[in-house]
Amino acid sequence: MKPSDIPPLPEDALEERFLAATGPGGQNVNKVATAVQLRLDVYALRLAPDVYVRLKGLAGSRWTLEGEIIVTARRFRTREANREDARARLAEMVATAHIRPERRIKTKPSKSAKAKRVETKTRAGAIKKGRARPSID
Repeated sequence: MKPSDIPPLPEDALEERFLAATGPGGQNVNKVATAVQLRLDVYALRLAPDVYVRLKGLAGSRWTLEGEIIVTARRFRTREANREDARARLAEMVATAHIRPERRIKTKPSKSAKAKRVETKTRAGAIKKGRARPSID
């Protein structure tokens, strides 16, 4: 499934809360709540089980016990910019969860590769043996 095939996040599954941000902004930072905390109700998305598991892994510590993902955006000085940033990050996370990873195909080394490896080890052992103190026989 391509990221363009994934439907947008439903508005009824999202909840926004504005917080006082830290960082640059001068006195504005003390007066205006510009940081955004966006909560996504994962159960409202009705995801397939495999997508659900991948999303839970991607979310990590942002996943709550109630089945919500919390994304906080405070990179910008305005509410609108932080709001767009949070929504974009959340949408990207859901889109990434929809991408099924390719299965790894197990391979075996060839006979010549095994023989070459053993020959190299034998040569290295002989060199190390030559470094030992001479025995007094």
